Amino acid sequence: MNNDLSDMSARHGHVRCLLCGNENPLSLGLNFRPTGDDSVAAVYQPPSNLQGYDGLLHGGMAAALLDAAMTHCLFHHEISALTGDLHIRYKHPIPIDTPLEIKARLVLARPPLYRLRAEIVRGDFLFVWAEGDFYQRRST
Repeated sequence: MNNDLSDMSARHGHVRCLLCGNENPLSLGLNFRPTGDDSVAAVYQPPSNLQGYDGLLHGGMAAALLDAAMTHCLFHHEISALTGDLHIRYKHPIPIDTPLEIKARLVLARPPLYRLRAEIVRGDFLFVWAEGDFYQRRST
């Protein structure tokens, strides 16, 4: 797996991404790294401007964070793919202003289809998980 984030984002046309793009001034600056087991992870502390209810991360932002983790897991496998289906299970509200770990792993690879699982956790505590089906992008 490749771990040069800026080079990887450029190769996959992702440098202006709202969540991780290094050429987007509004980017959240997510930085996913390989974890050594064909997975990726990033640490992120959501700021208060991303809340829904007072003190809690907006559910749509949680979905976006999980989707980004799965996308970056594919990037680390040198796969560029688009989300086709995303199933999310919100188990517990996610507090803002606290460090979280966002991680993803590849579950199934049957090109052009890939299935991934992602989680937002703090230590061993699981806040939310998602499974997604991604479809490999066609070369242009």
